[in-house]
Amino acid sequence: MYLKEVEYMLQIAEEQNITRAAEKLFITPSALTQQLNHLENDLGITLFHRGRSGCTPTEAGEIYLQAAREMVKLKKETYHKLQDLAVRRKGKLTIGFPPDRGAAAFTSIYPQFHREFPDISINITETSVRRQHRLIASGELDFGFVTLRENQKADLEYIPICQEELVLILPASSPLCLQSRPSDGPYPVLDPSLLKNESFAMIYRLSTIYEYVEEILHSAGVVPNVLFESPRAATIIDMVESNMCCGIIPDSLSTRRPPSVAFFCLPGRPAWTLFACCRRGSYLSKASRRFIQLASDYWQNGKTDRTPPNLTE
Repeated sequence: MYLKEVEYMLQIAEEQNITRAAEKLFITPSALTQQLNHLENDLGITLFHRGRSGCTPTEAGEIYLQAAREMVKLKKETYHKLQDLAVRRKGKLTIGFPPDRGAAAFTSIYPQFHREFPDISINITETSVRRQHRLIASGELDFGFVTLRENQKADLEYIPICQEELVLILPASSPLCLQSRPSDGPYPVLDPSLLKNESFAMIYRLSTIYEYVEEILHSAGVVPNVLFESPRAATIIDMVESNMCCGIIPDSLSTRRPPSVAFFCLPGRPAWTLFACCRRGSYLSKASRRFIQLASDYWQNGKTDRTPPNLTE
């Protein structure tokens, strides 16, 4: 098994489509098809079913892919260990971020990281928590940053960074705002059961927050009328500002607070945790640990309920 060949097959498995996989690999679809055919001929067995719905691994393909992921993991860990021994630490990190957090966090973290590790290049993947889980498990990401609850964890290792409270936002002109009451939190508290007749803008269905928001509303007797879904909290705020709906978002993502949008705590002040996440038992290089520490400093800045990351040498 050659590493280049392994990377090609893993990309086909990830995309489930030859054309999309070829685009990610910067080769032509015909060249990738030729590589797959050549490998299958050498092995004397079919690795992928091809059909209109795409490429899916056969039983033999699953066996190949499992070994391929272990090879990629071993390569990365070996390189990271060698980089830590080198006088000038060179190499590459592949890091996952949720769609709503990557740009602001990375641009704040990277200048300091680059001063300390000028020869480490970074590839950022902004994608959902669930896809990050898959990419971390397969070794395609070194680590990622994810927001979830305990019951949403995969069989991976998690380093807690901080807690994030979920808040309710309404148009400030809504009569429901008058029914709020004081709380011990940053905003007045509003009972979500009052929102039975309201429309909602929700962070998109594939996100880990979607099912959490549904649980909060269902426990209040509310079946949300979902008007709009978006991967970004800023878009939810824009929709609420347009007097079209209400929403529930992480308070940490409400960086823009227009006066026409009212913010409320929810009863019980529900929250979830922001974690750094890596493959269980994997080796985190010094560069990886430093990046996670810088990210922790960034996200904990100005926040309460801080949980120091457990980063051991």
